[in-house]
Amino acid sequence: MSILSKIGIFIAIIIVSNYLVSIVFRYISKKTKAVHLRFSKCAINVVIDIIAFYSLAQQFELTRDISKVLLQSGSLILAIATFAAQQALGNVISGISLSVSKPYNVDEKIRVIQGGTVIAEGLVKDVTLRHTLIYQFNGETCIVPNSVMDSAVVINTNFTENIGNYVEIEIGYGADMEKAVAIMREICVGHELTLNTEANAVTASGYTQNGVILKTIIWTQNLNDSFKACSDIRIALVREFSKNDIEIPYQTVTISNYKPAGEAH
Repeated sequence: MSILSKIGIFIAIIIVSNYLVSIVFRYISKKTKAVHLRFSKCAINVVIDIIAFYSLAQQFELTRDISKVLLQSGSLILAIATFAAQQALGNVISGISLSVSKPYNVDEKIRVIQGGTVIAEGLVKDVTLRHTLIYQFNGETCIVPNSVMDSAVVINTNFTENIGNYVEIEIGYGADMEKAVAIMREICVGHELTLNTEANAVTASGYTQNGVILKTIIWTQNLNDSFKACSDIRIALVREFSKNDIEIPYQTVTISNYKPAGEAH
């Protein structure tokens, strides 16, 4: 068999093997979004490639001798490679840790915080040997190294059954407080996405120089519903308060045509 034929056969084996692995993991991922599946798939593909290329090297006399030398000096090569690729290996090890501990899975909404700063927030879309892919709500994609994900604080909203978000609105001191509270409660309870009931409290959470702040919690089943419900409720509050003559105070600037004394009119 010619050299080109052998090379072609091994390349075909690599392609077919990786394709079969992809099919198997695609079938499994339809039943579960576990993060370790994505990581395991990448690891298996790498192992297949290494074994295939080593086996191919054994087919030719020149490469066979080279591969034997490399294998015999494997400890030294491993030490050098480990030193040269500390960061890359750190990401791989962190990826293993994440796949075992499973702080998040694919298609879950997470917030990644490091040093008190939010570095990424959105949907987990993929986990590779090196990084975690996060689609943010503003349309951007964050590629976060696994070592960062392993050391950061990860807030996973999917771990909670329901999502609660505060909605606040300010009304003037002269407004009908009881009427404003009743309207706010009615709007919150009546929205199709909220889990609020009449028992949910609308409270006066504080005073400002302009009025009183009314505050309540909007409960929904998930984060997407929370975004929409809170937005709809804020819009409805402005509309209904205006209809019912409930003042929402805001700062205004008055500009007068001032002229110094003695200036000719």
